[in-house]
Formats: sequence, C-alpha cells, structure tokens
Amino acid sequence: MMLRTTVGNWIRRSPVEPRFFLPLGAVAGLIWLFAALADEVLENETHAVDRAILVWLRVTDDPSRTIGPHWLQSAFVDITSLGGTTVITLLTVISVAYLFTAGRPRLAGLTALSISLGALVETAMKLGFNRARPDVVPHLVDVSTMSFPSGHAMLSAMTYLTLGAMLARAQSQRRLKIFVLGVTMALTLLIGVSRVVLGVHWPTDVLAGWLAGCAWALGFWLLARQITR
Repeated sequence: MMLRTTVGNWIRRSPVEPRFFLPLGAVAGLIWLFAALADEVLENETHAVDRAILVWLRVTDDPSRTIGPHWLQSAFVDITSLGGTTVITLLTVISVAYLFTAGRPRLAGLTALSISLGALVETAMKLGFNRARPDVVPHLVDVSTMSFPSGHAMLSAMTYLTLGAMLARAQSQRRLKIFVLGVTMALTLLIGVSRVVLGVHWPTDVLAGWLAGCAWALGFWLLARQITR
C-alpha cells in the first residue's frame, strides 16, 4: 500500500504527464513482441507458416506469378518502391524542410534524428540476425541484403509513422491529424505486404519490421511531446 501511494505521488509530481506512461507501456510491449518473435525465428519455429504463406500467394502451376490479376503484381512493385532508400530520403528531406518553414525547428531536428538513427539500427539488426532471404518462390524485385527484419517494413514504419506524428503535431485541426496518421499507417501496411507478395521477405520478417518500426516511431513521438509541449 505504501509503495503504491509513493509511486502515485511520484507520477503526480513528475514533470512528465501521467498519460505519457500508457504509450510508454505500448513501446515496451512492442519491443517485447519483437523479442519473442525474433526468438521463434532464430529457433526456426516459424518456417512452416512463412513458407505456406509465400506459396499460397503464387499461382500453383507458375510460381513466378502472384495470385490475382496481372495489374496487381505490377502495383505491388510500384508500392514497394515507396519503402526504398531514395523515396524515404526524399520524403524525409521535404518533411524536415516543411517543419523548419512552419516554424517548428525542434520537430524538424527530431524528425531528421529519428529517421537517420533508425536506418543505422535497421542495418545493424540485419547484420546481427543474418537470416537468409526466402528461396521457395522467385523474387519479383532485386534484393541484396539479409532478410530479418524487413528493411522496407521497418524503415517505412519508422519514417512514415514518425513523419505522420510530427506533421500531425503541426496541424491545428483534429480531422487533419487523423487524416495524416491514417495515410501514413496505410502506406506502412501496404509496403510491408508488398515485400511478402513479391517473395523477397518471409512474413515474419515483415511483422518484425512493423513491430520494431512502430516502437521506434512511438518512442520518438513521446520524446517530441515532452520536448515541444
């Protein structure tokens, strides 16, 4: 009882807002889920499900083709480029410039820092886990790095969700905040799905990328709230 009272008093007197702790718990939960998934992947417990999904997404008698109409395959090739280094870098530069122009230099600096550091973390994680790319279906786009976690899924989550959060904070109307965040979440999901459809990532690679990227973006959003409030 005394411990609960002490913690409650500390939270009330803390310069950090009490509602800060709920999203902080979400960050911890996302990290825990990533760690649990990584453990399963390292023990090869997910291979059967990963393989089944990749095979199911291809035409039975022609695995070089995805299920569905031909235009859908072409669309996913275009969508996956939105998570590539060139597009991510360009969007980051434009968004940082916008925030500076809008008179939000702290948000601009945090945005640049978040995405730059995130890219370094993603590279280090790929090297650390060293998981091979899928070999059960033909790759429909060129790849050269390791597989876990998905760089496109992780970087798109880091970038689009960070940009969405930062740009939403620069909006005064609630509906504009919701629109910006909704668009960035949809793009993040589509980019991740495209990597599985195109056969260049195991589904668990993409799921891990989403978890890590969301945790990263949410963490920087919390930091931005404390610094710029």
